[in-house]
Amino acid sequence: MQTSGSKILFFVTEDWFVCSHWLPLIEGAKNAGYEVVVVTRTNKYAEKIMQHGARVIPFEISRRGSNPFLEFATLLRLLRIYREERPDIVHHVAMKPMLYGSLVAQLMRVPHTVNWVAGMGWLFVSNNWRAKILQTVIRRALGALLRRTSVIVENKDDQAIITSIGVAASYVYLVRGAGVDTSLYTPSPELDGVPLVVLPARMLWDKGVGEFVNAARQLQLRGVKARFALVGDPDTGNPASVPEHQLIAWQNEGVVEWWGRREDMPQVLAQSHIVCLPSYREGLPKALLEAASCGRPIVTTDVPGCREVVHDGDNGLLVEARNAKALADALAKLLANPELRQQMGLRGRTRVLSKFSQEMIVAQVLALYRKLLS
Repeated sequence: MQTSGSKILFFVTEDWFVCSHWLPLIEGAKNAGYEVVVVTRTNKYAEKIMQHGARVIPFEISRRGSNPFLEFATLLRLLRIYREERPDIVHHVAMKPMLYGSLVAQLMRVPHTVNWVAGMGWLFVSNNWRAKILQTVIRRALGALLRRTSVIVENKDDQAIITSIGVAASYVYLVRGAGVDTSLYTPSPELDGVPLVVLPARMLWDKGVGEFVNAARQLQLRGVKARFALVGDPDTGNPASVPEHQLIAWQNEGVVEWWGRREDMPQVLAQSHIVCLPSYREGLPKALLEAASCGRPIVTTDVPGCREVVHDGDNGLLVEARNAKALADALAKLLANPELRQQMGLRGRTRVLSKFSQEMIVAQVLALYRKLLS
């Protein structure tokens, strides 16, 4: 089995995504003796990635790109990188890196390809006619490109999709998310005062931001005393991004507070009383793992990914997606019952420690690398 001196190349679209999810795995691979290279679009986090032991190759890529000439140029640039780097393993995260990276890896005869399905994304939740057409095309492309690779999925629903498009079950690995640092995200007592409900996510419509605002408005009309905070920025590279002017308008209306992206999420969660994510679909949301690790009860939707973290009535409440009234009712139930919040929070912490710690996740993926190289 060869480990020392083997090279792993990670291809991830955005450097902020590398930092929010994949630094423990990168550091774990480096500590295990691998040379680690990260190909990503760099904004302001390249130095942080390098501090964890990886070499960074800046790579401009548009997640929304549809110009065939520009996309072909992107493929050619990626091909040159793979040819020059000659990695032993390439590890692609999310849709476009999986498609482009797997094609280039086949052309360059990279020995081993790992594709991490971090949720099925906008294409698989949108009712837009364009998304429906693209979904059919993408499914066929994934079936052709992924069947010769090792595929990591974060929930059983995505596992079923990947096997249905032609990837043998023996090549599909269930790894429950990117894990959470349980020593950083720790429980703390609730603060006194008006309860705070936070939605920590990119500001995307398919994260249920609209339903969250609607539920907050309903609860205010019912006379429920609570604060509601959106914690995250828009993602202009995503077709489902909520415009900044809309976020400002909601804040000016007084229905919610918009805090923007925060780098101090343990402190944000310590201020919260409830964490809410009314998403339409997820891989396995790290924000909910962090909330549970901090001992906070969760209200989320009964959809792939979210129901992997929350057991209804145990460490939180599950509601129907796209249903603001059901969301408001669930939030009202927890807002009225501090003792229930505490019980659910304690059970959530226990669940994370037993299934979702970052040490467990990194160990699983490193075991896959060793298997591939053996």
